[in-house]
Amino acid sequence: MSGVPFWHIDAFADGPFTGNPAAVIRLDCWRDEDTLRTIAREINLPATAFAVPAGGEADFTIRWFSPRGEIGLCGHGTLAAGHALIGDRSAICFATRTAGRAQVAREGDMLSLSLPVIRAEARYLPDAVEMIGGAPVETLWNERGYGILRYADEAEVHGLIPDFAALARMGDVQFSATAPGAATDIVSRVFSSRAGEDAVTGSAHSVLTPYWAEKLGRDDFTAFQASARGGRLDCRLDGDRAVLSGRCVTVVEGRFLA
Repeated sequence: MSGVPFWHIDAFADGPFTGNPAAVIRLDCWRDEDTLRTIAREINLPATAFAVPAGGEADFTIRWFSPRGEIGLCGHGTLAAGHALIGDRSAICFATRTAGRAQVAREGDMLSLSLPVIRAEARYLPDAVEMIGGAPVETLWNERGYGILRYADEAEVHGLIPDFAALARMGDVQFSATAPGAATDIVSRVFSSRAGEDAVTGSAHSVLTPYWAEKLGRDDFTAFQASARGGRLDCRLDGDRAVLSGRCVTVVEGRFLA
């Protein structure tokens, strides 16, 4: 059989059909960008991670595509790629175009993903508040397009009904609505102009980790992203890195023949 290795994996998942689904395709060499985009559209998952063996300090170079185009940073796609490709290693390192190196390592029965932190600063965000709703007690922004809206309690986060049409007109932005949690230290929902509401978002927790580490007064905490699928993460601030831990479930394994 020809083709290339292919996996469909649910990342940050408690079981099948939870967490965030991603495809992983291992290539021997890079194909042109139009081909990668076409493959991602055909697979039609929130992210397809393409990985090519690399030399030097990284094991693979990785790129991510949604059905709409290339993604600048995709945490759940990277965790899924680590799950598919780590083999018997204790850790695997990916070189990225936009975020330096990303490492996936074994951590008990989970995998941990190390990403650069994205620090947001206090800023009034009236347009975002109007589109997402509720009455956040604090809003923050990072110029790369990442926002935080912190609410008083978990119930308010669950009750939000964003205006996704208005959000789609804002350009490439992502907003995390977050609050202290009951079963976990924090909860969040993540809304982006590209995907609407995301299932479980590694990049968002690269923003949330330094924020909540400061608010909670400790470097590690538990998190739940309260999407329809739902996803649990353990978050840890390690200097200028956010270490996000979770489980992955392989749903499909085979070969992509195109």
